[in-house]
Amino acid sequence: MEYVKLGLTDLEVSRIGFGCWAIGGHGYGNVDDNESIRAIKIALDLGINFFDTADVYGFGHSEEILCKGLGFKRNEVVIASKFGVNWDERGNTFKDCSPKRVVEALENSLRRLKMDVIPLYQIHWPGPNIPLQETMEALLACQRAGKIKYIGCSNFEKALIEQLLKIGRIDSLQSLYNLLDRSVERDILPTCKKFNMSFIAHSPLARGFLSGKYEPNHNFCGSDTRGKSPYFSSKKFNEKKQLLDTIKKIGEHYGKTISQVALRWVLDNPLITYAIVGIKNVNQLKENVVSADWRLSAEDFTKLLIQSQIFASADS
Repeated sequence: MEYVKLGLTDLEVSRIGFGCWAIGGHGYGNVDDNESIRAIKIALDLGINFFDTADVYGFGHSEEILCKGLGFKRNEVVIASKFGVNWDERGNTFKDCSPKRVVEALENSLRRLKMDVIPLYQIHWPGPNIPLQETMEALLACQRAGKIKYIGCSNFEKALIEQLLKIGRIDSLQSLYNLLDRSVERDILPTCKKFNMSFIAHSPLARGFLSGKYEPNHNFCGSDTRGKSPYFSSKKFNEKKQLLDTIKKIGEHYGKTISQVALRWVLDNPLITYAIVGIKNVNQLKENVVSADWRLSAEDFTKLLIQSQIFASADS
């Protein structure tokens, strides 16, 4: 496993992170809690020490399952949780970054994770109607109180990142990045480099499309939100198929799967610090971990770089 420092912190983090959205039991179809716990335990054995979750994933269930899977080792790894998407009693979600919600969400996450401090606490999405100054000041107060070690943000644009940094230190930015969506290359990645912030790529496999296991227009079950994802739409169908064919051909040369090549391509970008891969079971875990500790040749990296330029954004 490869490890890199998080921002300007003292945290050494595995470059492949365990994404915990799916284990929350919402958004990725049926999930077996026992299988999720088993995958978490095996991830530890394989060298993964970075686990990314959020309070809204399964409305707290993801954090609870992560706690069970890690056991006492939860204080020996880097857990990154997020707040900023609240929900009502009917499960309707809405963005909420108010100072009150910062404190409330943090206390609930600490309770579910059975921890005294969260290593990396992230603003999930910018919230409407609440000045970032108020949100950041609440986070800094929690940090001074010893309940947050470091602060990060997720899905923020360049101007908002710069606004946050004027108020306090931000050590990471998490956003989507994959062969079907490279939009962060324009200004987000250079901004992270400028301010010594780690960039955490989520959806490096385009929510599973770049595993090669699904055709465009795949029929997902009703509880699986990928059915609405543009990654699986028929738009640019031929181009998507050609990209998968190229990845597969490159993979055959290295003895790697489509997923492993697509994930390695993300990790080979020097501006990408980590990649968070959504895990539902042990098989997915073992396949994705193999993406560490090898590299694509410059020729193969460039070949995929050029072919992926046709996909300007996730709307592709």
